[in-house]
Amino acid sequence: MESGLIATYVPELVATSFVVAVVASYAALKTTGRIRASDPVARRWWLAGGALAMGIGVWSMHFIGMLALRLPIRLGYDIGITLLSLLMAVAASGYALWLVTRDHVTRLRMVSGAVVMGLGIAAMHYVGMAAMRMDPAIIYRPLWFSASLLIAIVAAGAALAIAYRLRDNAHHERLHRLLAAGVMGVAIVGMHYTGMAAAYFPAGSICSAALRDGLSPDSLAWLVVVVNTAVLGTAIGASALDRLLHERTARLSDSLQLANRQLTHLAMHDALTGLPNRMMLTDQLQERILRAQLAGERFALLFIDLDGFKGVNDAFGHHVGDALLVRVADTLRRVASADDTVARLGGDEFVMVTRVTEVGEATARGERLLAALVESTRLKENDDVAVSASIGIAQYPGDGEDAQAMIAHADVAMYYIKQAGRNGLALYAPSMGEEVQGQLQLTYELRKALERGQLVLHYQPQVRALDNGMAGMEALVRWQHPRLGLVMPDRFIALAERVGLIVDLGQWVLDEACRQWAVWRRAGARVPTVSVNLSPVQVRGDCLVAQVASAMRRHGLPPGALTLEITESMAMLEPERTVAVLTQLEAVGARISLDDFGTGYSSLSYLAYLPAHELKIDRQFVRQMTTGSRHAAIVQSVVMLGQQLGLDVVAEGVETPEQKQMLVAMGCSRLQGYYIGKPRAVEDMPAQVLQAQPPAASGTHG
Repeated sequence: MESGLIATYVPELVATSFVVAVVASYAALKTTGRIRASDPVARRWWLAGGALAMGIGVWSMHFIGMLALRLPIRLGYDIGITLLSLLMAVAASGYALWLVTRDHVTRLRMVSGAVVMGLGIAAMHYVGMAAMRMDPAIIYRPLWFSASLLIAIVAAGAALAIAYRLRDNAHHERLHRLLAAGVMGVAIVGMHYTGMAAAYFPAGSICSAALRDGLSPDSLAWLVVVVNTAVLGTAIGASALDRLLHERTARLSDSLQLANRQLTHLAMHDALTGLPNRMMLTDQLQERILRAQLAGERFALLFIDLDGFKGVNDAFGHHVGDALLVRVADTLRRVASADDTVARLGGDEFVMVTRVTEVGEATARGERLLAALVESTRLKENDDVAVSASIGIAQYPGDGEDAQAMIAHADVAMYYIKQAGRNGLALYAPSMGEEVQGQLQLTYELRKALERGQLVLHYQPQVRALDNGMAGMEALVRWQHPRLGLVMPDRFIALAERVGLIVDLGQWVLDEACRQWAVWRRAGARVPTVSVNLSPVQVRGDCLVAQVASAMRRHGLPPGALTLEITESMAMLEPERTVAVLTQLEAVGARISLDDFGTGYSSLSYLAYLPAHELKIDRQFVRQMTTGSRHAAIVQSVVMLGQQLGLDVVAEGVETPEQKQMLVAMGCSRLQGYYIGKPRAVEDMPAQVLQAQPPAASGTHG
């Protein structure tokens, strides 16, 4: 073969062509993950974008390689053929990307894909060479031509295999993608320059495209740079942005899953104590019943309710009550064994489920729990005050066949011990149900009694011992029940305290007594003072002083017209707080009476500081008082104590003339009891009772 034109290459452009091939391959491979992760519509767009990016990259690499070519003639490129080569590069790239994003690719399909992609790149190359329209035509050496095809096919197959495995391997993803892009770049560049080595340009050849309207090398260079930069930059940028969005979406998804787990936890656990709530307890208890049936085991459900918890909230605030509940939860966790279940049902109600082997074991467990609770619930705000608990126990088998029945029966047993005096435990028995149901019905009706005006006040007179003159009236609440008739306070006051109605009930009594005193005054009756009994819950609350001041102001009571009675035990339970509250009550014009004196654990040191105006001797001392008896001596001592402190002394429970005579002789200042006058409704009270000198009372205790 005659010597032809000598071809040389610009090294910088050769290196640039390799870089472009690698970058184009990397951009295309970045789209593979987006293609597989997208929905069908977006997948088609990503496939088209990836094919365009890779095809233009391969095409750009080819023509950069052509620009690197130096022949001793003027060169140019036919526009139509150049665009055809671009289309072939895009088509080959699109097929390759489609192949590696399939869910399953067989080895045969991978081999055929390598052949198609390799031949497609080779076809793009040789069509691109034809764009020069050389005259005479370029002659290709068969050996080098075959080598270029083989290189293209083998390298394409290796790149496809790497890309196919890369898509499911997130570990070192970027490194693997760079490796695959490098292999594909080698395939493209190797095929190109092998194909260029196969080209023989006969002597005297001319480039027909340079003589017509073909692209000059400079114009081609600008076209390659602009198109390649725009498309590859857009592809890489879009892929990076999409990856960023996917990562952000993944983070949002993780946050959402975390939030869902937290919401699920909150839905199944108590927010304050972290214990399982009623919903979770029911599920776990039902599972435990199934396990017990299969294994023949026994277990006990302990229903725990704190005694007087509402009073703690009223006296010390809800933050103290919440801290108390947390301490109770911690105590239950501490005493529970690994197999026990501890839950909070709400309010001050807790449940412990524990395995037992016999009835006595459940009772012993409950007693240990009571002791632990008393110690752990001692209020830090007042070391003398500790909160007790009432525990109802239901056992499986025997006390219920499902979770709801077990909880309900333990609740019945707990309520039963509440009625029996609190601070104890009781095993469930079917007979408890009727009694508890009756108390629940009474509780419901008591709530309605306040709304329906079924509460009434009866008044019992109090007279001066020396001249029988009117000293005051004590207001005593009654419940005019539509079914049970007149219900005495000993049947519903404790119930009102337990269910949280005592504050509303006490406020009603206070307001009604002040209103009635104002009515008597307008009618000309001489009633120096009206007395109202206070509940410990009212004294511990934060509203009592404001309620008393408001009632006295609203009904026009002067200072001393309202007497508030508290028991000795109540005064000594929290002496510092009680002194502070009573001092405020005295400041707004109320008289203070210390009721049931002698029955509690009085402290004379505190008694000296209490702003009391009178002492009331308890009726049990008066009832058993006879000449020379110890009870008479106690009464005499109380009278003398009151005189020394400058207090009025009132004797309750005076039922006989002899008792009255003894009390007058002792120097008792005021008398009250059935002998003096029975409690009556206002409309049933004789007119003379309200006069200065009521008649001698007749009748005995009834």
